[in-house]
Amino acid sequence: MNDQPTLENALQLAACVLFFVGLRMLRGPATAVRGNAVSAAAMAIAVAAAVIATGVSLTLVAASVAVGASIGLLLALRVKMTGMPELVALFNGLGGLASATVGLVELIDPETTAALSRAPAAAAVVVGAIAFTGSLVAYGKLSGRIETKAIVFPLQLALSAAALLITLGLGVGAVLVPESRLLLALLSLLALVLGVLAVVRIGGGDMPVVVSLLNAYSGIAAALAGLALASPVLVVAGTLVGASGLMLTGVMCKGMNRSLADVLFAGFGSEVAPAGAAQQGEVRPVSAPDAFLMLEAARSVVIVPGYGMAVAQAQHVVQELAEMLAGNGTDVSFVIHPVAGRMPGHMNVLLAEAGVPYEQLAEPQDVNPNMAAIDLALVIGANDVVNPDAREDESSPLYGMPIVNVDQARTTIVLKRSMNPGFAGVQNSLFFKPNTRLLFGDAKKSIAEVLAEFKSD
Repeated sequence: MNDQPTLENALQLAACVLFFVGLRMLRGPATAVRGNAVSAAAMAIAVAAAVIATGVSLTLVAASVAVGASIGLLLALRVKMTGMPELVALFNGLGGLASATVGLVELIDPETTAALSRAPAAAAVVVGAIAFTGSLVAYGKLSGRIETKAIVFPLQLALSAAALLITLGLGVGAVLVPESRLLLALLSLLALVLGVLAVVRIGGGDMPVVVSLLNAYSGIAAALAGLALASPVLVVAGTLVGASGLMLTGVMCKGMNRSLADVLFAGFGSEVAPAGAAQQGEVRPVSAPDAFLMLEAARSVVIVPGYGMAVAQAQHVVQELAEMLAGNGTDVSFVIHPVAGRMPGHMNVLLAEAGVPYEQLAEPQDVNPNMAAIDLALVIGANDVVNPDAREDESSPLYGMPIVNVDQARTTIVLKRSMNPGFAGVQNSLFFKPNTRLLFGDAKKSIAEVLAEFKSD
């Protein structure tokens, strides 16, 4: 009996250390896979420690793990890379729901009377519920199941502020009045509403930031639940997720040159421009054979991927094209904007899946100073992150956002399905620049046609 607390503490300590080690290993692509495995092992050890601490049935735990693992395996096999952003949003929501449920159970437990336990439990309910419904809204926007533009209505911010203040008051009441089930029900319900109000106001162009922030919320909720349960492992794991999510959110806001408050409250993207709106000149289409001739003659090429590459599942043919260009003596690099795609690191994941060497990836600030010396910039499905209006037009909603300055390359080829604006709903003046050519059609098919020209040459 005396050995049980010692074993439990040893397992918790081991799990905490491995969480730190695993997170550090995730910093670089060479160790990321092992870091993921280390973090998974840490979670398994944490579960073992919880089983020892609570004495819960091993059969119940094994059954729960089997069900969860089966669902996870099914999703891993069936969900395409284009569906990864909404899947991540859904996972964030489920994490928030789990933490909110833990907090609610602690508040309902008649033995939880100390304010030091009830306060973090109430906070876990609020933050977890906001993460849950906010993530559901993000999932709906990313998957196109609900309106992707920002949904703005009169007195919306005032209503959200009032709901927040009432929620905080209910939270204090839930801490001070343990026997009130009505307070708990109202607290949970209003927190769920807050999550919806917080995210419906945010447009699709800001979804990568929102997904990152919701990930942070789910981590913070887990840490609060850990405080309520007096679980150091849950506190450490939740704090790591919350802190890393907040740091990534800051990086992405910096990448857009916008504050987090602007993302959350400005209602950017509430008006989506119709197709073909705000055209600023003549569009110059190009055929695949002509694009091949331009690529073959180029001595330096930068490739800028975006969500369109994910939609077309073109990452593998893009990688093959990069290899063929390199074999032709061309200097090739990929430029990844921090908010390219619809989740943090979306393009990095796609290119890693296709086997693109990490050394070929660059950030905009590394390439922009020398862009004028680049022979050809190849834009594959990116839109807002290459829009020159962000640099040139003070009236543009994108003005001030750092972009990839592909318009300054000697020639730019943009692969695009149509003239529709990007996810932010802003027309792109790049398409009308004299040095820009548009290759219309499915990106995967278009690049395959270019590759066929290379192979037949």
